[in-house]
Amino acid sequence: MKTYLITGILVLVASVSMNAQDISKNALGLRLGDSDGFGTEISYQARLAPDRRLELDLGWRDGKNYDGFKLAALHQWVWNIDGGFNWYAGVGGGIGSYSFNNNNGNDYNDTFAFAAGDIGIEYNFDIPLLISLDFRPEIGFGDEVYDNNDLDFDIALGIRYQF
Repeated sequence: MKTYLITGILVLVASVSMNAQDISKNALGLRLGDSDGFGTEISYQARLAPDRRLELDLGWRDGKNYDGFKLAALHQWVWNIDGGFNWYAGVGGGIGSYSFNNNNGNDYNDTFAFAAGDIGIEYNFDIPLLISLDFRPEIGFGDEVYDNNDLDFDIALGIRYQF
């Protein structure tokens, strides 16, 4: 019985470690986080080279007193750690817009630009599924109403289908 268990574990470890080293051509999914990423983002990744990709994220939020969107574009470099584990880092930026009503009849609107960095870790499963955890510091440039001229941190979990 122990022999079967050990053999099963070795086969499982071998199958996980034989995962392809290249990143997928395309990946589409969700980036789930909060901070100034405006909550959930639709995320698309496109391979530029075997170790580089472009990530585009569209986040939005719609509520009773608040509406906004944010579009981010990042150029990422990907390095293999072991098997399906990779780590990545990137730079980029984006634009966004929001409107806010504070229930006193005052409406605030702002369109802003931001610069961003990105660092994270991901696991590429044998099935076409990619899961990641990343940290994205951002510095924004907008009106003083929103006070977006400071550093914000966005931490998110990404789940993407690869094709």
